Amino acid sequence: MLGFGNLKEVCTFRFVFPQSVFMSLEIGIVLFVLLGAVILFATERVPVDVVAIVAMSVLVVTGVLTPQQGVSGFSNSATITVAFMFILSAALFKSGAVVNIGNRIAQLFKYNFWLGITATMVTVGVISAFINNTPVVAIFIPIMVGAAAQSKLSLAKMLMPLSFASMFGGVCTLIGTSTNILVSGVAAEQGLEPFSMFEMTRMGVVFFGVGLIYMLTIGIRLIPNRGGEDELMKKFGMGDYLTEIVLLSNAPSVGSSIKNSPLVKKLDIDILEVKRQGQTFIMPSEEMVLEEGDILKVRCNVEKIKALKEREGIALKSDTKFKTLGEIADSKKTSNRITFVEAVIAPNSPFEGKTVKELGFRQRFGATVLAIRHRGELMRDKVATTVLRPGDTLLIEVEKEQLRNLQQLELRGRNTFLIVSEVDLPEYRKDKMLTVVLTLVGVIALASFEILPIMMAAIVGSMFLVLTRCITMEEAYHAIDWKVIFLLAGAISLGVALDVSGAAALISGFLIHIVGGLGPVAIVSVLYLITSLMTESMSNNASAVLLAPIAIAASVEMGVDARPMLMAITFAASSSFMTPVGYQTNTMIYGVGGFRFSDFLRVGGPLNLIFWILATLLIPVFFPF
Repeated sequence: MLGFGNLKEVCTFRFVFPQSVFMSLEIGIVLFVLLGAVILFATERVPVDVVAIVAMSVLVVTGVLTPQQGVSGFSNSATITVAFMFILSAALFKSGAVVNIGNRIAQLFKYNFWLGITATMVTVGVISAFINNTPVVAIFIPIMVGAAAQSKLSLAKMLMPLSFASMFGGVCTLIGTSTNILVSGVAAEQGLEPFSMFEMTRMGVVFFGVGLIYMLTIGIRLIPNRGGEDELMKKFGMGDYLTEIVLLSNAPSVGSSIKNSPLVKKLDIDILEVKRQGQTFIMPSEEMVLEEGDILKVRCNVEKIKALKEREGIALKSDTKFKTLGEIADSKKTSNRITFVEAVIAPNSPFEGKTVKELGFRQRFGATVLAIRHRGELMRDKVATTVLRPGDTLLIEVEKEQLRNLQQLELRGRNTFLIVSEVDLPEYRKDKMLTVVLTLVGVIALASFEILPIMMAAIVGSMFLVLTRCITMEEAYHAIDWKVIFLLAGAISLGVALDVSGAAALISGFLIHIVGGLGPVAIVSVLYLITSLMTESMSNNASAVLLAPIAIAASVEMGVDARPMLMAITFAASSSFMTPVGYQTNTMIYGVGGFRFSDFLRVGGPLNLIFWILATLLIPVFFPF
């Protein structure tokens, strides 16, 4: 057993061990934490923000970082800038400026698909160059859904170009994505010059132009025809899964409340509606007592339908199955109180990691989730117990008077809680549109002409919008994506640990040993490739902040300017096309467009390769060593 004397020696080993030994121990701890963080970032078994903060805590507890260094990410200019840029983006969203433009563009699809998709990609790219990509795509998704339905075109061929265009535009300016601001902040912390507002623009415009040409000539043709004219019920394969049953006098459920009825407790069937003596009860209470002659609309799978047929006291009304929205519309002639909507779980939504049952969806919103598109699979069984993830698409039956509750959730700001399609969009503050647009232009001008640092420009602009009532302070708090903020703060501390421990120098030395003989251009190429591959499976912000210190260390060891290497990481981290989980906008369109994982690989793989070649050839030209 350790005595107090031995414990004291263990706790003070830092001051007894030779410096070289301690530094090796520090590097080992940092590399261990780094490996664990990367694995958890990629698998998402633990929320990424939790991983980042836990990593920071471990580094402080083990003495690799001081407490001040550990929490320095929260006061980093990049973290603060990103927080206030969320507020600016939310104010622009609430003004209706973007949706107004989107609605006008959607009309073009009536005349010509190629005209419409080109206008959409150019517009989304330009807007994404100046505000966060996520709300832009959130606004355009329901617009594209409506355009696809009206023009009977493939929704998939509209949504993937939409997502990719937001990434094309995001690399054109400093404020295009949080990743750009983050890498600039890391550079400033290391004593380098931060990025200027339009420093990335020349290279970004090349990416934008090439990406646009690729999508219009090759990419769209590789996207399978999905979505578009498909109706909601057909899209979710619900034709054989909504049916009506009649309770006869000998049914065991007669006299029981819905929640205690054998139908619910033994067969796990959802009762969506009760018809009784000419009255229709939509979303009946769980306490409602079932009676003889009740006609129940239920959701269940084929096996449960078979079980219902064999169950005593139950008659199946097979002629009333819902198969198409047209039939649903006919049903609403007798009951005009319900509607069916499609909703997407947004990135960083409060619903993430929870089940429909845990959320009390029916009790809170007067709505029932009928089916879920979950990670490319159509979930019709165990809907209530499926853990929700960003990008999951829900088919929801909701009372019209409760629909506003779902819509109001969108107004919380920053990233959409639920992106609801097939319904009217929320109301906007159009009288504030000019004020918001001019404020955003002012923020860009102040930062571009270096009148104020971008951090202060964003703060001043946000507070001006609050004072002019373009956005309330409560909405501003909701607008900030705190999950991203905590991720950035924790990841920045891990980047600091890589630097102060010498781990970054060790890794960069290994990298130089492998490819350094080919010159700094080879290092740029390898850094772009590594960042691109990491970003396809984990947070782009985490990828960038982990690799930036390594890039700086490599430039120091080779005696060249760090700018080209940092730019390689910045561009690669914001250009994730091969997977639906590599970038938030890809995740958002995944379920809505009915995509499969392979669709992104087929279309995005060649695009990633093209961008890698372009970066290798042109970054050293635009950003000389």
